[in-house]
Amino acid sequence: MDEWDDLPSLLTDLENQRYKHFSVVVCVNQPEEYRNLPEKRRVCENNALTLDLLGNYKGLPISVIDRSSCGKGWTGKKHGVGWARRTAMDECIKGAEDQDVIISLDGDTRFGKDYFLSVAETFSACPRAVAQAVPYYHSLTGDGATDRIMLRYELYMRYYSLNLWRIGSPYSFTALGSAMAVTVRSYKAIGGITPNKSGEDFYFLQKLRKYGELLYWNREKVYPSARFSDRVFFGTGPAMIKGRENDWSSYPFYPTSHFDEVWETMNSFSKLFAERIPTPMDSFLKETFREDDLWQPLRENNPLPERFIRACHEKVDALRILQYMKSRNISGNKNDEENLIQFIQNQYDRLTWPILADKGSFSFSDAAVEELNEMRDFLVAREDELQQQHYLNFNKK
Repeated sequence: MDEWDDLPSLLTDLENQRYKHFSVVVCVNQPEEYRNLPEKRRVCENNALTLDLLGNYKGLPISVIDRSSCGKGWTGKKHGVGWARRTAMDECIKGAEDQDVIISLDGDTRFGKDYFLSVAETFSACPRAVAQAVPYYHSLTGDGATDRIMLRYELYMRYYSLNLWRIGSPYSFTALGSAMAVTVRSYKAIGGITPNKSGEDFYFLQKLRKYGELLYWNREKVYPSARFSDRVFFGTGPAMIKGRENDWSSYPFYPTSHFDEVWETMNSFSKLFAERIPTPMDSFLKETFREDDLWQPLRENNPLPERFIRACHEKVDALRILQYMKSRNISGNKNDEENLIQFIQNQYDRLTWPILADKGSFSFSDAAVEELNEMRDFLVAREDELQQQHYLNFNKK
């Protein structure tokens, strides 16, 4: 939707793939009501240009799903990015073999010529994997104000992910719809992607993780664009808009002590199989699930310790962890920089981070874009190390 400007670059990246055994499904979409909204006229016109370009394109085998032309747009509650991604993926599995792979992309995604090959090789090396949460890296735009906002948001995502890795969470993924790959077998097994209007990628990867093992490392990254967009309720676009207003309340750097409470709860799962013991998340979980006894039903339905522990992780999943972090942060976190600095100092050698070594302090508002990018790259490198180690250990389990 509204991607005509980016489409030539996407098509070029697809044409340049060295791995040629693929076909492309594109869902061009918008709500039908957009035709009656003056402020959405440009989106309708943009989509018409997209359909015309794709309809006359000869460079690749492309199947176009038209949910944009007059009378074909989304109606009722069935609309949005979730329905678009579901519609395209459901089309992909028609006639596909179970071992085939669906690579999810967005219209503004960039990637190198070996991206598809790298995904195929990663799945081949790890046949037990059900899906990949592919590593990502937002490209700088050259506009200082935009890049500053984007880097602040990506630092938040990296910090959150690294803390999940630190506490050993099975949900240490960052969900980006433009950076996912799934086998056809796994897609069918979980009943496809749930078509949420926003966050469909998050719930999709969470559902896949409960079904089997995810991969987090790939030798090639994807490069989503950073832009201001209100097409979804949360994600990069809305975060950029809030960041422009200096409103980061939805993207705080939660204190590491709150992640430690999740870690302590997860470490209690083995003991909870045999005895009733308190956990830091008890009050939150009881209120969330409206259950006084959280664990007894799991004991009754999972008579083996390993099955019980798995059931606990499925109950305390990625969504519940995020909700718990938000509940612990209800009064607002005013110490984002302090929490980030403390995390880096506690986890890594201070001297390996030049900004901190040179200045001894850090401020989002005072740091130059180059410094923010240097900090982003530092956290990217730490995340890469963890992802690659997970990949190397994957088939040893």
